Amino acid sequence: MKFLDQAKIFVKSGDGGAGCVGFRREKHIEFGGPDGGDGGRGGDVILECVANLNTLIDYRYQQHFKAQKGHHGQGRNKTGGKGDDVVLKVPVGTQVLDEDKETVLADLTTAGTRLVLKRGGDGGFGNMHYKSSTNQAPRRADEGWPGEEAWIWLRLKLIADAGLVGKPNAGKSTFLAAVTRARPKIANYPFTTLHPNLGVVTLGDEEFIIADIPGLIEGAHEGAGIGDRFLGHIERCRVLLHLIDGTEDDVAETYRVIRHELSAYGGGLDEKPEVVALNKCDSLTSDDIEAKLEALREACGAEVFPMSGVSGVGLKPVLARLFEHIRIAREEEPAVLAASSTFGAGKRSTPTFRKNAEADEDDAEDGHYGPDGEWIWNDIDGDEDEAEEGVEE
Repeated sequence: MKFLDQAKIFVKSGDGGAGCVGFRREKHIEFGGPDGGDGGRGGDVILECVANLNTLIDYRYQQHFKAQKGHHGQGRNKTGGKGDDVVLKVPVGTQVLDEDKETVLADLTTAGTRLVLKRGGDGGFGNMHYKSSTNQAPRRADEGWPGEEAWIWLRLKLIADAGLVGKPNAGKSTFLAAVTRARPKIANYPFTTLHPNLGVVTLGDEEFIIADIPGLIEGAHEGAGIGDRFLGHIERCRVLLHLIDGTEDDVAETYRVIRHELSAYGGGLDEKPEVVALNKCDSLTSDDIEAKLEALREACGAEVFPMSGVSGVGLKPVLARLFEHIRIAREEEPAVLAASSTFGAGKRSTPTFRKNAEADEDDAEDGHYGPDGEWIWNDIDGDEDEAEEGVEE
């Protein structure tokens, strides 16, 4: 399914039905009088937040949505029926913006939420409504009130606990594939990732969601590369994991470039807790690792974790530090649901993440990490069923 995180649509609620001018005419009954009923109310435009969607692709090929008009009133005091509503289903994390693309009208972050975006017009009065002692045969009936209409923007911001940032080829997709069961595209060229990906990390008895976005380059806030349009998907994250490619010549400058892009984008991204990791350490000598770790510590002023997404070395300390920030954020903001609670927990068959060297013998019977970071399951007969191998991004 193609990923689409923005869509402009036209919505219109239904017009109200017209009232009726009618008179009671029955044989042998005098003084029948007016009996025209009122018109029915028009249908509403309703937004429904559902958990089984992760894209706005449904609004790529249809942009106009109109609710049904209310039915007209009839004689014998029959009120017209209400028009049918139009229900638009959107993913969790969808924002509704005005046509100016700046004014936020609604933010749907919980599955099951229903919002009446445009209310249908009221029906017009029939002549029965205007009967009085001085006007016993009114011939007045009103038209229904018009519905509301507008062009709006739907913008999806994925809900995740942790977000991955870094330059292209920093190994973000490889890291996501190594610690979750997500299978993003992985290749040895820049901008392999063209849209955000989500993965569920199982750490002991806890779960949290990681979001991977396309890589950033210098000038991304001005539109360079893919630009910064996908940074909105990590605005809701509680912590950021900044991956630095260890094969870069100047890792400190690489760190500063990404931090500048986050600051230029705004949205509070530069103020979020950050975990910095030096990736691809399996391609470096011990002296190079120490030198680049020291350079990164001076640039960020915090601890830097050495790791390798391909070999699986150093992944568990990084995940533990991420979950520490997530746990603190959950305690400080208990009203904000965890991303895993919003989307639903992972499958019970998902194994607890462990480093291969620390796995118990009983746990190793289920499978193990391969040389390229892929998870290899063991069959009942002991045969190995290898997953598709990938090259580090």
